[in-house]
Amino acid sequence: MKDYMVRATAANAQIRAFACTTRETVETARAAHNTSPVVTAALGRLLSAGVMMGSMLKGDDELITLQIKGDGPIGGLTVTADRNGHVKGYANVPDVILPANAQGKLDVGGAVGAGILSVIRDMGLKDPYVGQTDLQTGEIAEDLTYYFAVSEQVPSVVGLGVLMNRDNTVRQAGGFIVQLMPFAEEETISKLEENIKNLASVTTMLDAGKTPEEMLGVLLEGMDLEVTDTLPVEFSCNCSKDRVRKALISIGREELQSMIDDGKEIEVNCHFCNKNYNFTVDELKEMIQD
Repeated sequence: MKDYMVRATAANAQIRAFACTTRETVETARAAHNTSPVVTAALGRLLSAGVMMGSMLKGDDELITLQIKGDGPIGGLTVTADRNGHVKGYANVPDVILPANAQGKLDVGGAVGAGILSVIRDMGLKDPYVGQTDLQTGEIAEDLTYYFAVSEQVPSVVGLGVLMNRDNTVRQAGGFIVQLMPFAEEETISKLEENIKNLASVTTMLDAGKTPEEMLGVLLEGMDLEVTDTLPVEFSCNCSKDRVRKALISIGREELQSMIDDGKEIEVNCHFCNKNYNFTVDELKEMIQD
């Protein structure tokens, strides 16, 4: 199944919902950054959330960045997405190894630790909008549920999951976000709560072959689900040698001259996709002339 996400409404637009399958996207990130299983699970969850939250943006030039800074061994996670299904991200420390948690699962909460979740919306204005909340569990889905409730005053249910193969490649990944609109009636809220009680985990549903539409069908059973949009999803980094060149020019003549004086080729790494760009001394000299 190719990666994609759906947007939907239910209960006569009292509910808006998003769901995605992101196995290839998360596997691309794992391969690019050579992440350990627990880091793949953490980053994969945040990538899935980023894709769905990116689709909430209004303009094609807008971006959303989800940033987690914790005191666990990962240190932090950063994911950036647009409204068209493009997402990229990285972990500060990609090779963390931890024993399984008490449930016998990858200990994402232990790897992330306590800290802050920041949601940064760049809408092309002078300053981006930044919302911040304390991490509740470090498991990411619960942290985003808390963020929506506290920072945006939108009651939400967030489910995220990554399932690994024995060879440490990604077997399944995806998630959902379901949000109640301000005019949601008590009957709608009760029905949603009832459906959630019987809900299997995201990875259980995906591994059973359920599509994003079918996941929402289970979650919003009996609530007149209507899928309004389908969008392809991919790990996509817009870095290029020209963009890196412009970034180097922006650091100033003095810094560039110092690199030239060293007399060695320099290598610049893109955090998001881990691609390296090399610049010769002659290329650095051209930058100074520019």
